Amino acid sequence: MNDVSTAEAMAGSAVPGGARGSDYTGILPSQKIREMLANGEIKTVRPVDVDQVQPASIDLRLGDFAYPVDTSFLPGSGVEVLEKLKQLDEDFDRFKIPLADGAVLQKGHVYVVPLLESISLRSDVAAFANPKSSTGRLDILTRLIADGATSFDQVKEGFKGRLYLEIAPRSFNVVVRTGTRLNQLRFRRTRGEEAKPITAGDWKQLLEQGQIINPANAANATKTPQTSKTGTLDFTVDLEGAGHAGALIGFRAKKHARRIDLERRDYDPLDFWEPIRFGKRSSLILDPDEFYILMTNEEIGVPPEYAAEMLPYDTRAGEFRVHYAGFFDPGFGWNTLTCKAESSRGVLEVRSHEVPFLLEHGQTVGWLRYERMAAKPDMLYGREIKSNYQGQGLKLAKQFRAMA
Repeated sequence: MNDVSTAEAMAGSAVPGGARGSDYTGILPSQKIREMLANGEIKTVRPVDVDQVQPASIDLRLGDFAYPVDTSFLPGSGVEVLEKLKQLDEDFDRFKIPLADGAVLQKGHVYVVPLLESISLRSDVAAFANPKSSTGRLDILTRLIADGATSFDQVKEGFKGRLYLEIAPRSFNVVVRTGTRLNQLRFRRTRGEEAKPITAGDWKQLLEQGQIINPANAANATKTPQTSKTGTLDFTVDLEGAGHAGALIGFRAKKHARRIDLERRDYDPLDFWEPIRFGKRSSLILDPDEFYILMTNEEIGVPPEYAAEMLPYDTRAGEFRVHYAGFFDPGFGWNTLTCKAESSRGVLEVRSHEVPFLLEHGQTVGWLRYERMAAKPDMLYGREIKSNYQGQGLKLAKQFRAMA
């Protein structure tokens, strides 16, 4: 890891336009997150990693120990996580797993890990967590737990305390270490001068100008982007790929594979994944016991003053879940020269619920909700900050080599 001081972490490359001067409501940008590091609203046990701050979030890092637990839980109002662990198992501290030199977390098991970051939020700032993209693509369920929490992945305004991560690998055994980043935290200012809402006219213009979807994408050239309501994009699944017999359209996780060290970047995907290829029919039956990597038809873009989030599981789409990591940073799929969406598909992490489910090419599988940033970030997702998934098509997690 490359560690830097908090002061060094506050440096960033400017994006034309800069941040607005007023305290607007909305998702806080990278420069504001650096301010929070500098003034102690975000505290870290160890120096901040040079690339830890993202355009609209901060990566959270695993601490020194993992606690195996028999059940997922929430501590409840007024109860600290460690106190709850002791209530569940008086000997919980005796069996903690040191992470400093690396440790294997077994699939089918649940662990709770204290994070290196803690937060002291202002009364007008709330926090929200989600898994990082690579975490979801490896089928690792993670959920943030705060002291006194009554819900996962959410921290109320004014919270001051420690943060923990519940980790449940589902398809693979994984090796993690102190400092491994599995999830990220973003902050929303909930009071202040209200950011201009996304109006129907704004949304129509963003779509027509190709800022949200690339209209030149062959998969979308003959259709109009679907939108169920202002600020929400309906996205569909691609089960044809290049359109010829044998074209790669997805991956299915193998049942029995060796462990994955999350620090490695050279695994052969065929050791862990079964390729799914286009055949005679543009459909796929999802088996409830299987995990799939698929992709959207749409090439999606997130303009610099917006962030986007996949909506939670919704039975309108069917009895399946299409993502773990549902947050798209400002600049994802964005061409800074043309100011349009270009070349980045959404990757779908798919599991069916309870029963097999038939998925058809072009079927709506989810919704992407856009919202304004509180200010334009001083860095964008993309090549300049070496983002792993800019310009992606059907792409596995960064731990795997590209398919030949």
